[in-house]
Amino acid sequence: MKKADLITQLDTAIKRAHAPYSQFHVGAVITDENGNNHAGCNVENAAYPSGCCAEQSAVSNMIVNGGKKIKDIYIKSSSDMACPPCGNCRQIISEFSDQETTIHMLDGKNQVTSCTLEQLLPSKFNADWLKTE
Repeated sequence: MKKADLITQLDTAIKRAHAPYSQFHVGAVITDENGNNHAGCNVENAAYPSGCCAEQSAVSNMIVNGGKKIKDIYIKSSSDMACPPCGNCRQIISEFSDQETTIHMLDGKNQVTSCTLEQLLPSKFNADWLKTE
């Protein structure tokens, strides 16, 4: 995907975010294993913390549309700084990731900082812990 198209999708998601309490708008776009893109935005709720983060929203969109694995996830916020996923989102991203998954965080000037999930969430809890034999 062209960087300009990706930025347009992220900026659209940020504009559609429902963040009347924090005023912190976040957009996320996932590229799945088939090359399809799935956008999400944060949706706050007056009953904090029962809202939904942009990354969670994008994962849900991916699942609804038949995607199974996150190849890349792009995250951008209304802040000038690059926005990393929160701890809960790191765990959710890990559920649908593999060692090839890359997290890309864009700052206000659309400069990208990229890393692996392992760098963001070492020693993650995943399905391997639930295996009983």
